[in-house]
Amino acid sequence: MAEDGKHDVGPVVSSAHLANSALPEASELEFALTMANHAFQRWMTRCMAAAGAEGMAPLEILILHLVHHRERPKTLADICLVLNIEDTHLVNYALRKLTERGLIDTGRKGKEKTVKITAEGATLCTRYGEVREAILVRGLKATGVDPAEVSRLAALLRAMSGSYDQAARAAASL
Repeated sequence: MAEDGKHDVGPVVSSAHLANSALPEASELEFALTMANHAFQRWMTRCMAAAGAEGMAPLEILILHLVHHRERPKTLADICLVLNIEDTHLVNYALRKLTERGLIDTGRKGKEKTVKITAEGATLCTRYGEVREAILVRGLKATGVDPAEVSRLAALLRAMSGSYDQAARAAASL
């Protein structure tokens, strides 16, 4: 029991046995990432449905927005690198589904296949952005969250992803 008479429950984690380490905060972060990832994926699919495209998977939505980014054709390697995805089959499958929906077109850059956004895909991305602004961004701003703190957190998470990537490589060599 803590000094104030209340029970000390410790950090919020999903696996107490993993929190029993030299850095229990890492387990707390991992649980928060898990919750945030699932909430973010649920949000993306529901926002896209509200924008007019039901049934899209989170990876398809991420890829659609990335292909639309700067309105330049992207290669499979570009997409995998930016999204930090090892399994190219997952990206290829999502690209095929986006092409079937008429949201992206394929082309060539030398011997490499490229993808670019279609007018229909760009319109859908714009509509998604409008729904996102009206629902998510307005709600986040109402909480009083400091935009600089959000940016700092994003930079920290990107930096920490490098530690997880390095640890994954090390674990694969064991």
